[in-house]
This record gives sequence, C-alpha cells and structure tokens, in this order.
Amino acid sequence: MAQSIGAAYPGTFNPLTRGHEDLVRRASKLFNRVVVAVAASPGKSPLFTLDERVALASSVLSDIPGVSVTGYDGLTVDFAEQQGLQIIIRGLRAVSDFEYEFQLATMNRNLTERVETVFLTPTEHFTFVSSSLVREIAQLGGDVSSFVHPEVAAALTAKFGDRK
Repeated sequence: MAQSIGAAYPGTFNPLTRGHEDLVRRASKLFNRVVVAVAASPGKSPLFTLDERVALASSVLSDIPGVSVTGYDGLTVDFAEQQGLQIIIRGLRAVSDFEYEFQLATMNRNLTERVETVFLTPTEHFTFVSSSLVREIAQLGGDVSSFVHPEVAAALTAKFGDRK
C-alpha cells in the first residue's frame, strides 16, 4: 500500500463477538491502521463498562498488526477526524442491517466529506451472531463459546454467573 489509510471500526462491542473479530482481521489486511473505536453508548445501558469493553477488545485483538483499541464519546466522524482516519468501517450481517447503515453513512457524509464509509460483510458462519443474542444466551446459561473469544466468555460468566 503506497498511501497510508487509516480506518475506524466503531461500535458498542457489548460484548465483542467472533463476527466483530472477523471484520477487524479482514479490515487489517485492507488498511494500514485500524482503530477499534469502542463507543461509550450510555443510552444503551451496556452490560460492560467502557473500560471493560476496551480491555476485552484490546486483549482479544492484540495479535493483529496495525490494530489498536480506544474508547470514545461523541460523533464517530469527529473521532475519526481527530484520529486522522479517513474511513469508517461498518459491518453488514444481513439485508435488514442495510437500511439503518445506509442512513448512518449518508448522515456521516453530510457531517463531513473527509471521512468515507466502507461496508464489510462477515464470514458466512458469523452472519447470525450479534452482541445482543450472545448476551441473552449467556444470561440464560447457554454456551456462547463458539460466538466469542474465551476471555469474553469468561467475562460474561463473571457478569451473569455460571447458570448451568
């Protein structure tokens, strides 16, 4: 890559799933620098604190060259510009994601033309995985080990207790 292009992959990551991890790994092959931007999202009442989500993502993604993890609050386009990033990565799991993501990308483009949105789709066996489903399964005592990294599974067990 001749030009250095940086990308932000924003999200709540509550918790980080194998689908998120897959997108970060593939994005790291496309961009020189990928910043996993963990949104504070207090309105969503996340299960994990911002610091916990940043720590989990940092640990899980530590082996990927060019990837860093940081928390942020505020507009994603402002964060991207402050970090010198030209791209916002958004994941599309299914057609149902498209309308919301398209609106978000269009709004971001209206806020600034200096940051572009790129859509990536996860590997097929992760298209059904979402953080909310993982949380629900874990809360009800189900096995989430195929959907999240072992450290994330342990953190979920610590939050909900072992219900088996």
